[in-house]
Amino acid sequence: MPSPNAIITGASRGLGLALARALAADGWQLTIDARGTRELERAARELGRLSEVVALPGDVADAGHLAELVAAAGAPIDLVVNNASVLGPSPQPALAGYPAGVLEHVLRVNAIAPLTLAQLALPHLAPGAISINISSDAAVEAYPGWGGYGASKAALDHVSATLAAEHPGLRVYAVDPGDMRTRLHQEAFPGEDISDRPLPEASVPGLLALLRDRPPSGRYKVPQVAEVTA
Repeated sequence: MPSPNAIITGASRGLGLALARALAADGWQLTIDARGTRELERAARELGRLSEVVALPGDVADAGHLAELVAAAGAPIDLVVNNASVLGPSPQPALAGYPAGVLEHVLRVNAIAPLTLAQLALPHLAPGAISINISSDAAVEAYPGWGGYGASKAALDHVSATLAAEHPGLRVYAVDPGDMRTRLHQEAFPGEDISDRPLPEASVPGLLALLRDRPPSGRYKVPQVAEVTA
């Protein structure tokens, strides 16, 4: 039986790398990307000791790069994980002063790129394939200073829900992993100590539960996944 096949964006660190480690250890074939070439190469060397890995540096805002990811993954593709994200300015400005050009970039990376990857991957997906789109509580809660990032994740949630409605044979999950001790989270709180936040590895069991138990498409918080899939 061939190994299951996954694309994971933003897999050089944080949650993307933590999930990639777990999947590689379970024999998944991985196609991963990140903007930082050196970090991505380091991740690929580590993961390559466990499974077959193709690593392509690039920006998910570039549709050409996304097409390369799909081509490199081959077919069939069993899993697409849209993990790559950008925060926007740090410290984050109120919406009244949010630069429109920067907001366009945040929306492109956090919402349009996952949709573009879905469009490119759809013809190559295995029957019953799974898409996991990493969301945030800022998509549903109005936090002052989080309007740009939150709007992009709210758009991602709606993209996920609509794709699920249009493709009922797939499983499409928008997943809020909760606060994590990551570089992006540190950027959101410049100069603050975030050592009390859990490491990204703490969110991986919830993501693996979605893959294992395949609950209905929808929006999930990682701490609630165990209850839903029980």
